[in-house]
Amino acid sequence: MVRDLIMKKETIEDLAILGGLIALQFVYAGNSVCLSYLMSLGFTPYTIVIFTTSATFLVTSPAAIYFERRKWPKTFSFKLMMQILFISFAGVTLFQSLFLKGIKLTSPALATAMPNLAPGLIFLIAWAARLEKVRLSCMYSKIKIVGTFLCVLGALTMSLMHSSKPTKNPELLAPPFDANFDMQKMTGCLYLLAAVLVMAANVVLQASTLGDFPAPMSLCTITSFIGVIMTSMVHWFQGSGSGLTWPPLLLGELIGYSLVAGAIGGTGISFSGWAMKKKGPVLVSMFNPIGTVISVLLSIITLGETIRLGSLAGMLLMFTGLYFVLWAKGKEAYNEAVGIESL
Repeated sequence: MVRDLIMKKETIEDLAILGGLIALQFVYAGNSVCLSYLMSLGFTPYTIVIFTTSATFLVTSPAAIYFERRKWPKTFSFKLMMQILFISFAGVTLFQSLFLKGIKLTSPALATAMPNLAPGLIFLIAWAARLEKVRLSCMYSKIKIVGTFLCVLGALTMSLMHSSKPTKNPELLAPPFDANFDMQKMTGCLYLLAAVLVMAANVVLQASTLGDFPAPMSLCTITSFIGVIMTSMVHWFQGSGSGLTWPPLLLGELIGYSLVAGAIGGTGISFSGWAMKKKGPVLVSMFNPIGTVISVLLSIITLGETIRLGSLAGMLLMFTGLYFVLWAKGKEAYNEAVGIESL
């Protein structure tokens, strides 16, 4: 009876995690399109990062104090403080700045496709840090490796297909490089790739930090506050001055978007942190393909983007890899719950 209740609770929790991660991808995809639109109006990446992250701090701080105050550690060790500082700089200043520059040079669809490279990197880092269980002799571990590889392959396929341009002269057998590839989009891809590398390391570090600081929303609040200060300092030292640039929009529109983006960012990061604490960083990162497809559809509808057959093939590979990983992790969790050793 007790085992049945535990299994039922775990099933409900698993459904909540899966449903929440899927819902987050819908929100993130729409947010990427909005960010692209704002930068097309004249907003700089640093301006967006500072405003939205400040709003994240304002939105999440009351909830963090009310719900998680008892979970705060009594003392902050030097190791924990360094982890928080690194998460703040990497997750807020560095990642978001690189990501927004990548969106500006490419498109929202590609910006949500490139982070699909993260599962492979996160898988390797989490494996090395022993946050992900991998036994090469186990069939389910092999399936997880294959699924992660398919996700990465699909992301690369979609990225290359999106950055390539059709040749105007079909009879040209050996066209020059510039005729086939948009250098601006390739530069944007490099920005996005750098952002993914930073994100992969940051996600694994965040999952590790939650062991010493088991309060995802509070961690999001603290890193947002520190991240705003660091981003402002970087903005200043780069010679941009103390002023922030934005187009002549109504103040209400700017504040409204910042609050919405702050709520989205705070809720997403807090929920992802809770999900990582429950299921590990690899599973959370495997849901990025869903956001890619949603962002592509939104870009087609709202921004007039086009999609190619190769991009669709990349999406298929992503979803196949996601299914493999989810199936393997589900089997591992079930065998662990009933006390059966995985083959």
